[in-house]
Amino acid sequence: MATNSLAPSDSLILQEAGAGASATPAFSPLYQQIKALILQSLQAGEWKPGDLIPSEIDLAGRFRVSQGTVRKAIDELAAENLVVRRQGRGTFVATHAEQHVQYRFLRLLPNDGVAGSKGQAERTIVDCRRLRAPADIARVLGLRTGDAVLQVRRVLAFQGVPTILEDLWLPGGPFKGLTAERLDSQGTMYALFETEFGVRMVRAEEKLRAVASDDTASELLAVPLGTPLLSVERIAYTYQDMPMELRRGLYRTDTHYYSNTLS
Repeated sequence: MATNSLAPSDSLILQEAGAGASATPAFSPLYQQIKALILQSLQAGEWKPGDLIPSEIDLAGRFRVSQGTVRKAIDELAAENLVVRRQGRGTFVATHAEQHVQYRFLRLLPNDGVAGSKGQAERTIVDCRRLRAPADIARVLGLRTGDAVLQVRRVLAFQGVPTILEDLWLPGGPFKGLTAERLDSQGTMYALFETEFGVRMVRAEEKLRAVASDDTASELLAVPLGTPLLSVERIAYTYQDMPMELRRGLYRTDTHYYSNTLS
């Protein structure tokens, strides 16, 4: 006769989770339910980027499950770059403010192959304005047509060479008060989103294609009309797969190349 391998206390998690776990099917593995509950706490801001989260023992007591179940949940969160384990110190909420992850979503590398080796990008905000979301932008960001969005156009240059032209759209609600001056401050844009607006980008999806530069791109990137460029459309998500940014970039590839790791 088949036996249940879970400890009796482990089964209590479904009752404790209540309605908050409704997004996780009852038949999902227990560690996945624990992972979902930890994600809920991250999304609610109980632990902010850079914070130390409770120990595995403390979380096991909180959720009334075994420490091994908690460890497996945290292993997955660490593999997804949502938390960072530090030997002898504990587990911390991942943050874009840390130097070694500042270029996590920037896949364009200089020809020497080292992100950031040519120094920090020089940023120029070309435009920053609030407007009503067109239908295509609203659809991507999970908004209604006409909802408020923030549109930003900027150029990133490396060693004085304009290399990336980006257009970004952000939902107006979570980014109320965001201005060109704040975007032009020190640090990365995603680190600013974390510290000042409580929005952490945790993953992204990209689509790539080759295009020829038009008049605007040629002027802002200082390349001849018709120059081949790499077009990259990125949708960035916060916790629970909520879209928070649509970014369309045009990349020069004469001194850089696009790099990705497949697994």
